[in-house]
Amino acid sequence: MGAGDLETVTRVMARVRANVGHVIEGKGEVVETALTVLLAEGHLLIEDVPGVGKTMLAKALARSVDGTVKRIQFTPDLLPSDVTGVSVFDPDTRRFDFHPGGVFANVVVGDEINRASPKTQSALLECMEERQVTVDGTTMALESPFLVIATQNPIEMEGTYALPEAQRDRFMCRVAMGYPVPAAELAMLGSHAAANPLDDLEPVTDAGEIRKLIGIVAQVHVADPVGRYAVALATATRTSPDLVLGASPRATLHLVRAAKARAALAGRTYVLPDDIHALAVPVLAHRLMPGVEAALAGRTPQAVLADVLARVPVPDPA
Repeated sequence: MGAGDLETVTRVMARVRANVGHVIEGKGEVVETALTVLLAEGHLLIEDVPGVGKTMLAKALARSVDGTVKRIQFTPDLLPSDVTGVSVFDPDTRRFDFHPGGVFANVVVGDEINRASPKTQSALLECMEERQVTVDGTTMALESPFLVIATQNPIEMEGTYALPEAQRDRFMCRVAMGYPVPAAELAMLGSHAAANPLDDLEPVTDAGEIRKLIGIVAQVHVADPVGRYAVALATATRTSPDLVLGASPRATLHLVRAAKARAALAGRTYVLPDDIHALAVPVLAHRLMPGVEAALAGRTPQAVLADVLARVPVPDPA
């Protein structure tokens, strides 16, 4: 991997960042995390209250990549076959024809994923981890790149089902949009009131170029001390008295892969401990489950993780 490869990563992602910025005002950190997940071959969970732009961000990122895009609106009556596909008997040919479901795309936008039943949510498990779909005993590979961007409202809201632990663990990062600052909200009144900015959004890259960038990111170097730091953070969550469920080995792998993407976006061929530290909360927090005493005391997974980050020594980058 040379300097030219990293220049390609930063140049293309700058175009995508600017394109999404036409639609999402004042959320640079959230957009940066979304780009990191895209390059790290992960999946993104966007969680927040209604009306803050979760679906808008997902659609803007999807439209910025000239690949196949499908949107799945998760509802209580959605069936697993609507997600993965179904075999339908054709009386003319007297054979079963497979009708692909919503996951057969480069970018899948899952809107309000926690409004579907747990049975339907679980239809995504194989797709997200193994990038394949098995229907009626036949396994079909999903095209690369494959990115699921799911949105969900907080689980305390009416008509929602909490995502099971196995489902949450498939998402590389979880981000919260948050309310915009007044200046960004005022700018939105001018740019969004007359027309939908998504209507004018054009692709600035394609699936083939994204595959090339993913290959470049995979070559970013992770030194042994940095790898040990990631493992130490995950281990500390598993031994914390405030947690009954710590970070899985998959979470450690996702943390390192996301750190490699963050390093490439910064124009570096190597990962720094700062990359691991900066991504620990979006990558790990949604996988942790507080114990009863911690929950009663109001200790959120983010608060417990902040204590872990403060306690685990950061290795010397040299």
